[in-house]
Amino acid sequence: MAFDPGVIFDYWPQFLEGAALTVRIVAVALVGGIVLAAVITAASFIKLAPLKVLIMVYLAIVRGIPFIIIVFLVHYGLPFAGVRLPALTTGTIALTLFASAYYAEVLRATVLALPRGQWDSARAVGMSPAEAVRHVIIPQILRPALPPLTNYTMTMTKESSVLSAITVGELTYQGLVVQGNTFAPFEVFFVVAGIYWII
Repeated sequence: MAFDPGVIFDYWPQFLEGAALTVRIVAVALVGGIVLAAVITAASFIKLAPLKVLIMVYLAIVRGIPFIIIVFLVHYGLPFAGVRLPALTTGTIALTLFASAYYAEVLRATVLALPRGQWDSARAVGMSPAEAVRHVIIPQILRPALPPLTNYTMTMTKESSVLSAITVGELTYQGLVVQGNTFAPFEVFFVVAGIYWII
């Protein structure tokens, strides 16, 4: 069998549509995940045992089960609780939760790696805790946190393909649709793989 480039040219709008939705989902999950991770990280330093236990349980659960199970729990669990949302919304929520757990571990580790003297110095010159975080802690954790955050964002981008299982029309789902129409799986997923690599 010969490689059929016609599949690519005939269906490129569908591939682009799927790629655009993938980028949008990942962008929302990235922002939401970072915000949620920052809240989790800040809360983890509050000296309140039940809160610490709750955070550790959340991180252990989200990081300890496959992403597809998180997707199914959110997608089918919300209607079970009486909340009905579109698949795109539940998929994005699941990806945000997934990202937040990994981002939180990165932020927490980089904060813990800072010498205690940084906190003490900031407080000694009269900074409030919030000012210390903003002017002293955050500028120092950004550089060491960036490489692992980038790695997890790449992982999150690839994991977004799992959302095809709940019929979110992202890139992998569009590839499955095109493959069903053309019976050319190699050509279709060769293109899909290339687009993921570019993203």
